Amino acid sequence: MLDATTRSGGTATATPRATATELAVAVPAPAGLAARCTRVLFSPWSRLSLLIALLAGAASAVLLFEPQRLLADGWPPQLGGAAAALVFAVAYGLCTVAFVPRPLLNLGAGALFGSQLGVGSAIAGTVLGAGLAFGLGRILGQDALRPLLRGRWLKAADGQLSRHGFRSMLAARLFPGVPFWAANYCAAVSRMGYVPFLVATALGSIPNTAAYVVAGARASAPTSPAFLIAMACIALPALAGAVVAWRKRHHLRGVR
Repeated sequence: MLDATTRSGGTATATPRATATELAVAVPAPAGLAARCTRVLFSPWSRLSLLIALLAGAASAVLLFEPQRLLADGWPPQLGGAAAALVFAVAYGLCTVAFVPRPLLNLGAGALFGSQLGVGSAIAGTVLGAGLAFGLGRILGQDALRPLLRGRWLKAADGQLSRHGFRSMLAARLFPGVPFWAANYCAAVSRMGYVPFLVATALGSIPNTAAYVVAGARASAPTSPAFLIAMACIALPALAGAVVAWRKRHHLRGVR
């Protein structure tokens, strides 16, 4: 067998095994670069950037397609009944993710489908939109945004949602004042559970949603008792929410 040096001239000659070892050390494994790229792509800030891009794209799509034209032009004639309500519920959920105000969608549900079918379609769309927003915020935004919860008000909101998620979200849905999309993403960033969030959203959204849907269905008769009762059901929770917020301001100021 040959040694590391030849016996004739004494010149150092590397064995095949030594050469292969040196090449393995000198050339970095491609797995290292792939792992670094994967860490960058799935880092909290990359996921947050993806969330912002998705929401910006959704809002742009709403501006381009103008779903509010349905109120003036009516629903496509080839869709009717339960099928139309189902399609509307899906569109409703997607529009709420794109920051379309729910009161407009609720009025549209009443104008297009009447009170009963409109309420069912609007509630289904509400839960769908809330679930989509919560899932996107939890997967793409929570890890990046939680370290930024340093302000007094932010800490108070996060603590309330994390410790008393169901009743806090139920109150936020029952009493208007907190934008629908803001409540969704605040809950997603907190440690609130998915099931309590959806159940509280479904139950808490029924009164306000039904009031807007009935108002939309009876908008052609603004002096009718149903329309006046619906408007009262819209105004009273808003007033109650303002009173509760005013009473809670001292508690929020005391949070350090």
